[in-house]
This record gives sequence, structure tokens and C-alpha cells, in this order.
Amino acid sequence: MKVISRRDGTVAVLAVANPPVNALSIRAGVIDALRTAVDAAIEDGDVAAIVIAGEGRMFSAGADIADFDSPPATLDRFRDLLLRIEHSPKPVVMAIHAVALGGALELALSGHYRIATEDSRLGLPEVTLGVLPGGGGTQRLPRLAGFARAIPMMVGGGPVSAREALEIGLVDAVVDGDPVAGALAFIAGRSPLPPRPTGALPVPPGGAEAVAAARARLKPGALNQAPAKIVDCAEQVFTTDFASGLAFEAAGFSTLAATEGSKGLRHAFFGERKVAQIPGLPRETAPLPIDRVGIVGGGLMGTGIAIAMLNAGLPVTLVEPRAEGRDKAAAKIAVTIGRDAEKGRISRQEADRRITLLTITDAMDAVADADLVIEAVFEEMTVKEGVVRALDRIAKPGAILASNTSMLDLDVIAGFTGRPDHVVGLHFFSPANIMKLLEIVRGRETAPVALATALALARRIGKTGVIAGNCDGFIGNRMFEEYLRQAYFLAEEGALPQQIDAALEAWGMAMGPYRTLDLAGQDVAWSVRKRRAVDQPDRPYSCFLDRLCEQGRFGQKTGAGVYLYADGRTAEIDPEMETLLLAHSAEKGIARRPIGDREIVERCLFAMINEGARIVAEGMAYRPVDADIVYLKGYGFPAERGGPMHYADRIGLPVLLDALRTLSTRRNGWAFEPAPLIVDLAARGDSFETLNG
Repeated sequence: MKVISRRDGTVAVLAVANPPVNALSIRAGVIDALRTAVDAAIEDGDVAAIVIAGEGRMFSAGADIADFDSPPATLDRFRDLLLRIEHSPKPVVMAIHAVALGGALELALSGHYRIATEDSRLGLPEVTLGVLPGGGGTQRLPRLAGFARAIPMMVGGGPVSAREALEIGLVDAVVDGDPVAGALAFIAGRSPLPPRPTGALPVPPGGAEAVAAARARLKPGALNQAPAKIVDCAEQVFTTDFASGLAFEAAGFSTLAATEGSKGLRHAFFGERKVAQIPGLPRETAPLPIDRVGIVGGGLMGTGIAIAMLNAGLPVTLVEPRAEGRDKAAAKIAVTIGRDAEKGRISRQEADRRITLLTITDAMDAVADADLVIEAVFEEMTVKEGVVRALDRIAKPGAILASNTSMLDLDVIAGFTGRPDHVVGLHFFSPANIMKLLEIVRGRETAPVALATALALARRIGKTGVIAGNCDGFIGNRMFEEYLRQAYFLAEEGALPQQIDAALEAWGMAMGPYRTLDLAGQDVAWSVRKRRAVDQPDRPYSCFLDRLCEQGRFGQKTGAGVYLYADGRTAEIDPEMETLLLAHSAEKGIARRPIGDREIVERCLFAMINEGARIVAEGMAYRPVDADIVYLKGYGFPAERGGPMHYADRIGLPVLLDALRTLSTRRNGWAFEPAPLIVDLAARGDSFETLNG
């Protein structure tokens, strides 16, 4: 039963019951069921008023996103329901608790009155999926809350609290306890309660000014076209009638739903949920409890990991042998958590509580009672071996030992212990307390329960966990290496670093490859290149950046890398880079040539995608979408593009294959030898999406 109907005197109470989040699904029959119940209540002569609520833990999290690709006629069933509610001759009161987001808030806006519990959050986040509120939200919200509050809510997508909603006129009352009881009391206390259609409310002043201000803040050429279209819809409120505004909004929704940006954002939305599913994991596998965490290594990564754990309420013991390192870690943690309190993100009391959860020591045996111990020491196998062997002796039976390695062989690390089934890789990205990606590396003997525990931990600390197989570079860095390889080759063939960065940033990457290397530290990439020269002598790399590193130019931290950093932060073009590149190309016998931005983007991205296909075929990623989420959450790939594998599907695998074959005939063409999986999928007319399950 999708809607539960009952009577309380002369009030019909209709509760949406579509667990777990009461999605207002058209395809699942929720909208039709609610329409039937509303019609019955309106036609029942014994019913004087209607309350619409949500069964279970929330009012509703919104529409079923899978409905977005439905034909307009199907989506109109939702819009028709809202008009039926709005035009009800009997007063309709919405009883909101927990959340009313997206289509759920649009449902609430169609009612005549709204009651919300103290803990409620209300918002229209459709912009985060590249669409606009398509159920009248752009037309009704400004009439209730005013343009100055409504437009930022829709363009930003963030929710407001129940108290904020009351202040701006979005709800009529805030209640404690049962929202239905609150709605019934609201009706009883205001008898008679006249219907009050939102669409018939007078248009508030200030619309032109608010629209102009919102337009001025729009980013030209943005991949997500929804903010601009939302502003256009809001303008309809004061330039045309309500019915015309609804029609304009509906057309805008359909247009946006078909855009590359919206499809990419929706792919990312579903992808985040898909990567939490471990193929073949027994249903009864429950994660182990993690009540205390030990971290060995108080450097940049260890400190960031500690902050992430403390912010999640987990007690942390941080082991750092150097007194200077302990002092520095303690200061960094205190300052970071204190800054959150200063900015109002948490209370001062909460900040103090988090600090009390931290113990910093030089004694390794202090982690003996930890449920999870993470080594975050220098990325060198001999260093990690000593620490991991010691931890295996110290850690209690059943504790999980994790390595924060970014590239080293997890099976070798697990071999240093007597519990390889409880060894897992936890590759945090820097800064670890901020970056959302957590690569969870499974070794040859890693037990399913260890993977389930790592995924549960990722959720607890606010990360997106993606499981990767144990290969050099795992998913993210292995693909990134091929992306960088092309950036290096492009520079020695004729492009300048600033052109390469600008081309990829204009395409949508958060930061170009050379700016990224300067930020991460050129010495880090240098060490990888030197290792590759030994491990992969048949895969030559461009060594022009090695010359910078030999001069001690490691990027921002040294004030100079590919760019100069006079203020320690802002990248400035160094004219000497062109001189260095000209000399390097001449030394290598490379005739430099003009290189266009399109070639830059295609070579870098196609090399990344090609390697991603190899990773999927080898089983190092469960699905192509796993590689997409790694890049969206950890490498600044534009969310509107949906990730590298989704982007490949959008351009078409036959087109990609032709481009790879052409590139494979040119200089260093070995790097573009098409992955067999791409050849196979293209021949069958399939896509990466067909492998996502």
C-alpha cells in the first residue's frame, strides 16, 4: 500500500508509505495512489479537511530520479496531482517531519498550509542534478518566501531548517513531536480554515532586482545549465500568469533533463550508491564495530586522517615518535577543529569534546586496544614493513590493520602480518579531513568482513568509499599516470604547461595537471617517474620535469615548480619554462609544433579512459562506474561529465576506438594501443554502462 488513509473525525489523513525514503515515484505507483486518495477525500462529504504526511522516518526525500527520463506526459501526472491538491475546495495541510526535499517540497507547496517539526529540513536541490524544480517549485516558492530567499534556495540547492522556513513564510507553524498531531491541532485551532492556493497568492515585490542579482552571479559557459534556467523561471512569476509560468517551467525541466550536464550528474548520483555494493558479498556480512582508532604517523596524512576520525566522534590514538612531530600534529588538529567552531560549523563545546577524544603519544603499544589501526608513515616499503610488523604484534586479535599507501603492493604489506585477511588499504586523499574519496584496497586475502567494515567506516567519516583491486596505483593513480604521461609528452612536443592547464580547466577539470603537480609536490611525481624508469623501461617518459626537481623546484611548498609562487599560493607563469622546454625538445630531437586545445583534451582524457578500461577488464575495479566515482570524488573531474567512463559512453565507444587507433600510429603511440575491452564493447554495440549492473 503506497498511501495509508485514515480518518480523524472529519479530517482525512493520507500518509505516503514508500520506504525507505518515501520517494514520490511515478513508476512505482505512489503518485497515482496519492491522487486516488486525494480525490476520495475531496469527494467524501464527511471530510472537512485533509492532512498529507509521510509514514516512517521522514515526510519524503523527493521524486524518484529514475522518473526524470520519462516522457512529459508521464511527468504531468505529478504536476496534475499538485494542481488537484492546490484547487481542493477543502483545506489541505502538509505535516512535514525530518525532510521535504525536491518534489516533496513541491508537494508541500501545493498544499494550503504547512506544519513542520523542529528537526525538519526543506529544500529544492534539483540543481545538483542539473535540472530545475519541475513540479511548480519555481513558481510557488517565490510567492511564499519572496524572491530574495527563494532564488538562492533553488540556485544553491541547500535546505533550510524548520525555523528558517517559518521566518520566510515557507511553513505556517513549527511543532514538537508528531507532525500529524500538530497538523490536526492547527486545523482545530483555526476553524474554519479556508483553502489558500499558493498559486493564487499575490506576487511579492523585488522580483526584478533579485533576478538581476542572480543573473550577475551566474558563471558564463557553465556545464550545469540549471541555475540560469531557474532564474529564467523565477522571472516568469512577475512577468506572466501562473499557468504560463508552470508551462515554462515544465518545458525547461524537459530541456535540462536531456542535457549532458544533467545526465552526468544523475550518473554520479546513482554511481555513489552503486559503489557501496560489493559483488558477491554475502547478505549476512555485518561490519565489525569500530569504536577506537589508532594511527601511526603524525605527518600531513596521519594528522588529516586523525581529524576526519575525530570529526566523526571516534576516539583516536595518534603515534608519532618525534617530539616535534607530536607538537606540530597537536597544534594542527587543534587549529583545524577550532576553525570549524569559529566559523559556526560546530559549537565551541563540540570542538572541545572532539579534542578530548585525541591522545598523542610516542608509544606504539598505545594502540593495543584499537579496533582499527592505520599506518600513515612514509611511502617506502621498508619503512612500512617495520611499522606493520610491530603493529601485528601489538594490535589485539580481530583488529583491522590498514595501510594508507597510495601505490605500494598491499599483498606484500599483508605478508608482514599473521592476519592478512584483516589487512586492507585505506588510501586517503590529501587533505584527508576534507577530500571525499577513500580508495579501499582489497588484497588477495582480504576478508569480505574487512571490506564491509571499511565501507561502513567511510560512510561514518563522511567519505565515499570505492573498493579497488591491488595493482600499482590502484584505480585513481593508475589512470592519473596515463593522463600525466600525455601532459608531459604534449609539453615536449609543442604545448606550454599553462596552455595544457587552461585547456583542461576550460573543459571542466578543477585544476590542470601542472598546477596539480605543483600543489601535490613535484618531488612526489618525480619519485614515481624514477621508479617507473626501473620497473617499466619499455615505457619511456618525458623527463623535462626532472630538471626542475633537480633544482629543488618542488612546487608551492618551495615557492617554485612549473609555476612561480611569490605569495606562496598564486601560480604565476615562469618565462624560463618555455626556455627549458625549447632546450629539452631540441636535446631530444623533437620538432615542436602548434598544438590545439582539442588535441590536449582528447589525448589526456582518452589515455585515462583507455587505462580505465584495462583496470575494469582486470577486475581491479568492480565496474566502470567505480572508476567514475574515484575521479569525481578524488581528482577534480567535472561532475557534469559523469566521470571518464561515462564520458566515453557519451561520445560513443566506436568514436573513441577510432581516435585511439589513430593516436596509436603517432609518436609514443604505444600509450594509445586500444584496450581489448573497448574493442570488444564497440564491436558489440555496447557501452561501459552495460557493465555497471
